Amino acid sequence: VQLQASGGGLVQAGGSLRLSCAASGLSFYLYALGWFRQAPGKEREFVAFIGRSSGSTNYADSVKGRFTISRDNAKNTAYLQMNDLKSEDTAVYYCAAPFPNIRDVRTTPGDYRYWGQGTQDTVSS
Repeated sequence: VQLQASGGGLVQAGGSLRLSCAASGLSFYLYALGWFRQAPGKEREFVAFIGRSSGSTNYADSVKGRFTISRDNAKNTAYLQMNDLKSEDTAVYYCAAPFPNIRDVRTTPGDYRYWGQGTQDTVSS
């Protein structure tokens, strides 16, 4: 199983980035997806969750209204659209998949089985 995150970069505060997470080696439509982030010296934290069929989404309070998670099961890819970025959004962003057939929202890293390699997002103020 591979989760390949991409789309990170350097952006000014107020700008936007779109992250992608391309999955292979698993039946993508059976898995919910999550995005997490980890800033230097801090623990990995939940950012967003999407259910298997895009019908269920959940966001951390810190990103609600600014970030949007989505998925395209035909392309085995999930996305994280990040708007109105702030300096505190600077982190390495990871996509992750929990065990298959999860139906409820999962926000804890320990609930996730597969992890991508991470992509660095830096927001300059």
